[in-house]
Amino acid sequence: MGILDVILGRSKPVRPDLDQLFAVPSAALTLQAGAGFAPTGLGSVCFASVEGGAFSQVRRDVQELLDADTAAGGVPVEFSQDSYGYTWLLVRQPTTELAALVNDLHAVNTLLRDAGFGPQLLCSLVGFQDAQARPLALVYLYKRGTFYPFAPVPGAAERRDNELELQMRGLLGDDLRLEQDLARWFPVWGAPGL
Repeated sequence: MGILDVILGRSKPVRPDLDQLFAVPSAALTLQAGAGFAPTGLGSVCFASVEGGAFSQVRRDVQELLDADTAAGGVPVEFSQDSYGYTWLLVRQPTTELAALVNDLHAVNTLLRDAGFGPQLLCSLVGFQDAQARPLALVYLYKRGTFYPFAPVPGAAERRDNELELQMRGLLGDDLRLEQDLARWFPVWGAPGL
């Protein structure tokens, strides 16, 4: 960052701390033992859509990397776009393979970052569900390097279970770097993998 950037108040985008994702399998054990939430085998990455040849190549690289699991019985990766114009990449693994799911999400993020698209990364989420089929996601905010729990109410249009989210914050405090500013616990309505 140069002196002109300082004078004009500009700053460089924060680099995502992708290695924080590797804390999720440990947190999953805490979720299972402490609250009965088990992994669903679904995870997703959200990023701001980008056009152009370089991004098209990265998308093909991501597709090839994760579709290689298809030959071993995995499910192909799926791309979708939400109503806000963000691109979502859905990854599937067996429910018993949370570490493989986290590795896939990390690989996608690393490919995007290394290709120069790190500033477009918004969040990743890993899905969980309890015996009553209540959904829960651990959402990772790249630019903050923190997680937060997101618990939409099943069958309710855009309602979240704030009490459950706060309980999960208390439960996961020793496992994950949690976002302290509750205003940054953004809802991710209809996110693939939730």
